[in-house]
Amino acid sequence: MSAWAPTAPSAAVPAAPANNLSSNPDYQKGLALVAKSNCLTCHKINEKLIGPAYKDVANKYAGNDTALNYLAHKVITGGKGVWGEVAMTPHPELSLDDATQMVKYILLLKN
Repeated sequence: MSAWAPTAPSAAVPAAPANNLSSNPDYQKGLALVAKSNCLTCHKINEKLIGPAYKDVANKYAGNDTALNYLAHKVITGGKGVWGEVAMTPHPELSLDDATQMVKYILLLKN
């Protein structure tokens, strides 16, 4: 019996942006957490899907000192109204540390 298990298609894992953040530890850690979550079901980096594009989130909150904490809590608790009436599903299974790391990754994607 083999220990092999199928992995998600490589297309589901976002590629490193052109400004080569791939050497940034926050980028790497956040990308790994996003890739193993269900976030990419509703979000893409460059275009709106069900939820906003990650780049749109990053640009909206760029320079906001409270964004990291606010968005990490929003990932855990969910909500609606900021980006329209479609609710973001809560993710209570995530630790605050993991949600914060995921948001750090997202905020790095600003233009």
